[in-house]
Amino acid sequence: MNLIRGLHNLSDLSLSESAVTIGAFDGVHRGHQEVLGHLKREANAQKLTTTVITFEPLPGEFLFPDRAPPRLMTFREKFTALAEQGIDNLLCLRFNNQLRAMSPRAFVEDIFAKGLNARYIAFGDDFRFGKDRAGDLAFTESLGAEFGYEVVPTSTFDLAGERVSSTRIRASLVDADFVQAANLLGKPFKLSGKVLKGKQLGRTIGSPTANIALKRVKSPLHGVYAVRVSGGGLTEAPGVANVGVRPTVNDGMLANLEVHLLNFNGDLYGERLDVEFMTKLRDEKKFDSLDALKTAIAADQQAARQWHASHPVK
Repeated sequence: MNLIRGLHNLSDLSLSESAVTIGAFDGVHRGHQEVLGHLKREANAQKLTTTVITFEPLPGEFLFPDRAPPRLMTFREKFTALAEQGIDNLLCLRFNNQLRAMSPRAFVEDIFAKGLNARYIAFGDDFRFGKDRAGDLAFTESLGAEFGYEVVPTSTFDLAGERVSSTRIRASLVDADFVQAANLLGKPFKLSGKVLKGKQLGRTIGSPTANIALKRVKSPLHGVYAVRVSGGGLTEAPGVANVGVRPTVNDGMLANLEVHLLNFNGDLYGERLDVEFMTKLRDEKKFDSLDALKTAIAADQQAARQWHASHPVK
């Protein structure tokens, strides 16, 4: 999949005629997959390439950083997931005041028509773009004859009588309902990242951990979990993970992901790991002392061992 970063790189390209969709695509869940499948079918029928437009940061993160919901995916994870869906091009637009000030007509002309050579455009009737959020499906359709493209609204994908959405998946994660989250996503929920050198406090209290950069302002999970870890030579290795701000030892506000592998003593620094969350053991808690924390960690590890023993990898 080709990655196109920013408006300035569109002018240097000469893309073939394309079928285009646009959105946050956080999670690339089953609703998104339905949209992408439809886009690919139309593209194949009309001999077009497929292009997805998304944003960094996400609009909500730029406009309301304190209120923006936690991401289900980093940009890297999103890129990988869209590539796995067979998309040809990903255009990543930097969401900033310049993009916000762009008129809806300029957005359609410069991005859809001239930039991406769009012949087929599909997005939801609730999506807005351009200055004052004045651009929508109807406005885009009104310029179709002028610029030579067709516009089609995307349909929602329902599961158990309710629309599949990133919001619904976040709610499942808050409830630690990982079966439901996987059903909505179409795959197990994972957090991924590179193992970094941390403060190595875990080693001093007998519980070495792999510290993974979340690359998120907020985490969709908080607490202690039984997990399975893959990457760095591991395949679904049993572990226990803490996701949070480590209130007993850390005054920071950014969430961390720390994983203790139950049957592993090697070095994973620099490796990329995928951490699949299986069940929640407890909420994150601030302890009065390191001794109390050490006791709780030992109990967490024992609980995780018991869970893994009763739920072997199939």
